[in-house]
Amino acid sequence: MKQLLELLKQYYNGIIKALIFFGAILIIVYLFPGESKFKYEFSKGKPWMHEDLIAEYNFPIYKTDAELSTERDSILKEHKPYFRLDTNTFHKQNERFIASFNQKWNEYLLDEYDLAEPLNDLFSKKRKLITEKEDYLDFGQDLLKFVYSKGIVEVTDVLDQVDNENLSIVIMIGNMARDYSYSEVFTQKSAYEYVLTSLEDHKWIDEVEVSASFLKALNLNTFIEFNLFYDIETSNNEKQSLIDGISLTLGMVQRGERIISRGEVVSQNKFRVLESLKREYETRSGSTGNFFLIVVGQFLLVAVSLIMLFLFLYNFRREVFNNNLHTFFIVLLIVLFEIIIFLTMKTGIISFYFIPVVILPIIIRVFFDSRLALFIYFVLLMLAGFQAPNSFEFIFLSFNAGVVAIFSITNIYKRRILFLTSFLVASTYSVLYLGFVIIQESDLHNIEWINFIWFAGNGFLILLSYPLIYIFEKIFGFLSDATLMELSDTNQSLLRDLADKAPGTFQHSLQVGNLAEDAIRTIGGNPLLVRTAALYHDIGKIEDPLFFIENQSTGYNPHDNLSFEESASKIIGHVEMGIQIAHKENLPSQLLDFIRTHHGTTKVQYFYRSYLKTYPDELVDDEMFSYPGPKPFSKEMAILMMADSVEAASRSIKKIDHDNIKELVDKIIDSQLFEGQLNDSPITLVEINEVKQIFRKRLANIYHVRIEYPEDIKS
Repeated sequence: MKQLLELLKQYYNGIIKALIFFGAILIIVYLFPGESKFKYEFSKGKPWMHEDLIAEYNFPIYKTDAELSTERDSILKEHKPYFRLDTNTFHKQNERFIASFNQKWNEYLLDEYDLAEPLNDLFSKKRKLITEKEDYLDFGQDLLKFVYSKGIVEVTDVLDQVDNENLSIVIMIGNMARDYSYSEVFTQKSAYEYVLTSLEDHKWIDEVEVSASFLKALNLNTFIEFNLFYDIETSNNEKQSLIDGISLTLGMVQRGERIISRGEVVSQNKFRVLESLKREYETRSGSTGNFFLIVVGQFLLVAVSLIMLFLFLYNFRREVFNNNLHTFFIVLLIVLFEIIIFLTMKTGIISFYFIPVVILPIIIRVFFDSRLALFIYFVLLMLAGFQAPNSFEFIFLSFNAGVVAIFSITNIYKRRILFLTSFLVASTYSVLYLGFVIIQESDLHNIEWINFIWFAGNGFLILLSYPLIYIFEKIFGFLSDATLMELSDTNQSLLRDLADKAPGTFQHSLQVGNLAEDAIRTIGGNPLLVRTAALYHDIGKIEDPLFFIENQSTGYNPHDNLSFEESASKIIGHVEMGIQIAHKENLPSQLLDFIRTHHGTTKVQYFYRSYLKTYPDELVDDEMFSYPGPKPFSKEMAILMMADSVEAASRSIKKIDHDNIKELVDKIIDSQLFEGQLNDSPITLVEINEVKQIFRKRLANIYHVRIEYPEDIKS
């Protein structure tokens, strides 16, 4: 058990990386389609580059999606919405009318019946009124019955959606259905208008003059309600039946028939047949029981792709490879985009070209470098090609758009850069797609203009890179140029404290930043990182600024009252104090590494030599006079160490000239080389010599060293 734990501890990093890559392989394979991949690649308008293709079995020639969509729209124009007649509506409204009529008739009688009239006249008038009552009632009922028999349709959005000038509807009465013109039925509004018009036009009923006031008092329009209701279930069933009746094919290709010959151009018709064969092949292969073999093949392809990424990181980006969190981040990005591609393919709602795959190289470029971004992006596209409907076109367009994005992203902290990148990516997609269409169709009329909308949307989504960079930066501890720009602002509270409490150190840090930035810009590296690190590398001197000579202006030196060991401890302590302050201020861990390494494991030479000179016979503990380290382990850290030592020493030169500056720079940097302080950083001797030359030139400019001209010879 103990040996097992030791082995796990020894190979911990390797085990974690293996789990990361193996997990990614399983997820991506799961996302892959479960059918075989058609083994031939082809494009419309290009020659068939494979052997002559003979049909091995009968298969149908499928219609294109555009053709099916057009045919579907055409058929749906003839679709008739179904309405169901509710016969109970008339009966309910008729009963309401009779009750209302009787009430209003009684009121009418009171107005017409005068008790002061002679008895015979009263009986005669009463018989007349009874007859009129029946006439009025029959008239109202007949009018309502006519309106309800025609039908009062419920006006719904469905009627507006039917693209048919001569709109017909189907009215269902029980189990019987009959076609009607929409103009034959009433709407609630037209029924109101018909009733009111009928009342106004009828002055006589059975040759008896009617009472206009009584007819108006009947309010027949209040008894108008819908009795034709849209039958959504029957309508949808009928609509689906029409759609199901659409034929998906145009014909058949017989077994043994030649489909296309080698070198023959893939025309529109040939492309349709090849696409049909591809569809039939993938369908058949998915149902033949070879699913296990398909998965094995997909596993091998995905595994090899990710192993290539593994080897690239191991051989060319060892610092990324050694960091499990960074490795996990890179693999996670690939898996996330594969999931997005899978969901896009499964839903079919949006185009593949709407997926902003270019975000991946942008993020990798910001956090790492262009070369790594390009390689990782290439791996992503290779894997995405297995899911893309037209893999070659998708990879070609996306790869070039990604290259444009990588080249255009220079300073992400400048907001206009991302907008420019977004525009360039959308333009690249559009131009390349236009080229493909010209080759494949030879006719600009066949351009699918909606793709340009997808490209524009793709470019717009690239703007999401900015918030994503911030999120990933906080989660995974990265350091972007935008953050470095914020930290390098000298108005930051911590830098203002440094300028107020240790002004000499602040000026020293500015000069170190200038030296280091010039050097790293020349030999290659991150100038913004090294400049920002230079501003914070001596932040620990805030606590006891007077113990450092650059802050002493009155002639008082507190080291005069301390032993050599105590003075060395004070000087060395600014590194640990700087780390504590940096932790307190939540500075990024990358800047803490610069604070730790800017003196490496060198000695505080002045107090060390003073101790040896004062106590020549005593044994000295070198650790008391040495910085804790570690040594610089990046090119930027090495440059900062050299710039820090050279700038500090240059202040002690008594006579400033080219020779003294050259001697000083060479002496300090050669000493660091001899002590092995630069052994852990990936900087070469050629680059170190370039750095020396830059430091000499920069120091000469700082101290205004001029060329000495020979005196004039007096005649």
